[in-house]
Amino acid sequence: MLWLAAAYGAASVACFTAYAMDKSAALQQRRRIPERSLLLLGLCCGWPGGLLAQRLLRHKTIKTSFQIAFWCSVAANLAALGWLSTLYGE
Repeated sequence: MLWLAAAYGAASVACFTAYAMDKSAALQQRRRIPERSLLLLGLCCGWPGGLLAQRLLRHKTIKTSFQIAFWCSVAANLAALGWLSTLYGE
């Protein structure tokens, strides 16, 4: 179970960092990180960091289409986690 917490922690740090870099790029009118990349990082166990970045940095909170995709990726990640936990009994 420790490996799972470590995976979520590392992915969350990476996701938070990506959101912060995208926010900075947006403010400085530089090239942005594609939304698809942010969503993929969230899907790959980084969604807690993405959620924290949304709240703390106030980034990607208004765009409805992104929020729908974000919460669908969270649901998909949690469903996969639930399915895997039934397979391995942890």
